[in-house]
Amino acid sequence: MRRLIQALVAMLALCMAPAAFAQAGPVADAPAGRLRGEAVDGLHVFRGVPYARPPVGWRRWRAPAPMPAWRGVRDATQFGAACHQPASRSGSIYAGEHPAMSEDCLFLNIWAPADARNAPVLVWIHGGSLTTGAGSEPMYDGARLAQQGLVVVTINYRLGALGYLAHPGLSAESRQGVSGNYGLLDQIEALRWIGRNVAAFGGDPANVTIAGESAGALSVMYLMAAPDARGLFHRAIAQSAYMVTAPELRNSTFANFPAAEAIGVWLAGQLGASSLAGLRAMSAEAITNGAVGTGYFPFVTVDGRTLPRQLVDVFDRGEQAPVPILAGFNEGEIRSLRFLLPQPPADAAAYVDGIRARYGELADAFLALYPADNIGESLLATTRDAMYGWTAERLVVKQAAIGAPSFLYYFDHSYPAADEAGLHAFHAAEIPFVFGTTTRTPPRWPAVPQTPQEMQLSAAMTSYWATFARDGAPSAPDEAEWRPYGAERAYMAFEDAPRARTHVLPGAYELHEEVVCRRRAQGGIAWNWNVGVVSPPLPPEAPQCR
Repeated sequence: MRRLIQALVAMLALCMAPAAFAQAGPVADAPAGRLRGEAVDGLHVFRGVPYARPPVGWRRWRAPAPMPAWRGVRDATQFGAACHQPASRSGSIYAGEHPAMSEDCLFLNIWAPADARNAPVLVWIHGGSLTTGAGSEPMYDGARLAQQGLVVVTINYRLGALGYLAHPGLSAESRQGVSGNYGLLDQIEALRWIGRNVAAFGGDPANVTIAGESAGALSVMYLMAAPDARGLFHRAIAQSAYMVTAPELRNSTFANFPAAEAIGVWLAGQLGASSLAGLRAMSAEAITNGAVGTGYFPFVTVDGRTLPRQLVDVFDRGEQAPVPILAGFNEGEIRSLRFLLPQPPADAAAYVDGIRARYGELADAFLALYPADNIGESLLATTRDAMYGWTAERLVVKQAAIGAPSFLYYFDHSYPAADEAGLHAFHAAEIPFVFGTTTRTPPRWPAVPQTPQEMQLSAAMTSYWATFARDGAPSAPDEAEWRPYGAERAYMAFEDAPRARTHVLPGAYELHEEVVCRRRAQGGIAWNWNVGVVSPPLPPEAPQCR
């Protein structure tokens, strides 16, 4: 009798299990395996989903390997570990804490409407100078965007030296004879995983938008340029992108810019590793923190395969992905990034003399845009326009030239806490407005007031971004019409409210495009960061720059 009772209890438990399991959370039956997530406010949320094998041991500094399908139901209610990264700069408004870091960090997170069917997919690539960040940061919570009818995916990718180190020993191991770019390869693998699996979450694999800010926007451009990413996405959003010069794998084409493999050999020596085996024997923490201590900075490498050529060349030749783009930058980009600024000249006369010596016949145009009567503001504006403004407008110009719908914005909105800190419309300030996460910013972030005006602006930006991801045309109910860039050079200014305008910062794009063109024509000169009072002498006018 006792055994009979035990058997009946066991059978009853089996019968009740599906109901209990359903109450515990939604289950997605994906090709990768079954996942149990959470039901939150009409959404199904899945966190910590592995999209590639952990890049540990012999897989360190190798292309990501596809994640094999798992058996049973995998819990997806907790975020996975962030990729290894150093501590944020002391006092940085961007500083936040990651509860766990690991080399086993190739995870993604999904927010989907509970009733989603063939919904557009937005894939967010976090920023952080290719050195810090994670898709699990609270500000990137995808709930509000998902409530607009999107399936939102945020991803992790390898960072720092673990994500971007090139080295001749690593190149020798590769079938393609190249190394570096592992973080970019992670992003491509994540997009492949999404293409295979997102339908199980209600997403449409034929309608994927990649989006990112800062280094995430830099990654968006590299994905647009990477042959291996072609066809994995169908629209692109680049917020505060910067089209910088990249090191080449084996050539030192640019002054003070060694070949990527040479940088890797140097770094290994700085870390006390005489061989690749010695590097692999080091802990991830020792490599990450040691690399930062040496001054190493991660760059994507022009290797002739993953990245065939410099971004400026890819876009000039029309070889980038022919997808609609939404791109823009912020008025105060450099106010929170003052470490990018050069030392100011002693006085206005020294400033003018320095600009005339460096910019030659373009000096008058330069000084009209960046005058000597407020050197501090002119330094901020010069670096902003040469990096972020030039890049944003160049992106929409080049996409429009190949017939892709192109939309430009300029974020010039601020609020009391930001202005009091001298951070009007600072770098990344638009992110919580896009995500609808103005209450979930990092601890030192200037607090966004929860006023009707701020909430209305956030709702408008969320709608513009969501509708662009849906059908390639940003719109918001009862807000200004966002016209394509086109011949009138239209853009959307985000101020107290969205304002449709034309010709953002007249003359700035033309000036910096001319400077970059001349540098490229002469050869050997990188085209970013070395601007204004630290610019090399302007090369002579070249026929291709007219």
